[in-house]
Amino acid sequence: MYAEERRRQIASLTAIEGRVNVTDLAQRFDVTAETVRRDLAVLAHEGIIHRVHGGAVATQSFLTTEFTLDTRSKSASGAKSAIARGALEFLPDRHGGIFLDAGTTVAALADMLAEDPQAHHWSIVTNCLSIALSLANAGLDEVQLLGGTVRAITQAVVGDTALRTLALMRAEVAFIGTNALTLDHGLSTADSQEAAVKRAMITNAQKVVVLCDSTKLGNDYLVSFAGIDDIDVVVTDAGAPESIVEALREREIQVVIAS
Repeated sequence: MYAEERRRQIASLTAIEGRVNVTDLAQRFDVTAETVRRDLAVLAHEGIIHRVHGGAVATQSFLTTEFTLDTRSKSASGAKSAIARGALEFLPDRHGGIFLDAGTTVAALADMLAEDPQAHHWSIVTNCLSIALSLANAGLDEVQLLGGTVRAITQAVVGDTALRTLALMRAEVAFIGTNALTLDHGLSTADSQEAAVKRAMITNAQKVVVLCDSTKLGNDYLVSFAGIDDIDVVVTDAGAPESIVEALREREIQVVIAS
């Protein structure tokens, strides 16, 4: 296991369990205690955890930092591609409707749809400029970009116009990205306007498939847009802590570990 993946799992475990200790982590990942201490030092420097004697505790405050689209698309890019492939099995039958929100993992799914001849049979609605362009450039006719205000940092279309349009729509499947996922706070993001569009898509879809790489599990952002019980499927990667995977399955949520 690479150091980056191990640190992602340590961060998620700390957020989920509240506290971790060096000895347990060393045994879990089959590394030395000194290696774990270096990992914790890196995570503490990034503000992800707080160091305490013998281990670390979770950061208690909700996250509010937003990153640019370019930065987010490069983060965990391998995991996002795997998750997008794993999400393909939840595409609806021919002539079904799909919501695609403005997440970078959802954008990876859209890139795959752009190369799929079957995609021409679906009606696709999105609030993401880059996704709409990708699908339109691939020659798909049934692609609708919601109207409204464009947020420059994420290229997401938000606002009352988008919400009013979504209120009149229904889809078989909504593919939703999230900045964070916890059992208590559900799915969350940094911006209330983007949260409102995500919530509307979830409300008006028969099935909700969340695309969430393991770095986001156990984190909390400021604005919750859906509870755990509002979703049907979580597609994540092999770095997902077993404890949260089991907890989701106990809530009768299907969890797909993409590889």
